[in-house]
Amino acid sequence: MKDLRTLLPAILFILGLASAMAQSQTCESKNGTSCDECLKNVSCLWCITSKSCITYPVKSILPPHSVCPLNDARWGLCWMNFQILIITLSVVGGAIILGLIICMFCCCKCENFGSNRFEAKMDRQANKRKNKQEERQSEMKERHEEIRKKYGLSGQNPYSKFA
Repeated sequence: MKDLRTLLPAILFILGLASAMAQSQTCESKNGTSCDECLKNVSCLWCITSKSCITYPVKSILPPHSVCPLNDARWGLCWMNFQILIITLSVVGGAIILGLIICMFCCCKCENFGSNRFEAKMDRQANKRKNKQEERQSEMKERHEEIRKKYGLSGQNPYSKFA
């Protein structure tokens, strides 16, 4: 059981290495064929000017001009060159970033607007409660005045000097 655990990763590594070597050999072996034939392998790059199938230079993100000019390099699709691909991806990436920035700006602004609106609502409710309380106090004072007049206590309160 322990031997199988060590043997299986070794076999998988050897098979992966062999398939990588086979793929790199297949790109150069398809020189002189068509673009479609070359690009069936994902690791291959087709150059229109030299009509050659090259293993994609993975050490650099874009193929260097010495290998094939960007305008003539094809990878993945025969009808799309690297310049169009770069421009398209840049525009789409910029649009996504711009959309995210606008969305974040709108969300923050709407959030602040919502909190301002909430604070204004709370202020209105507090003012309404304060006004009702003042009305109740004035009504209470009027009732007390009526009671004092009724019982003849409208004069100065004799106990006010102790308060």
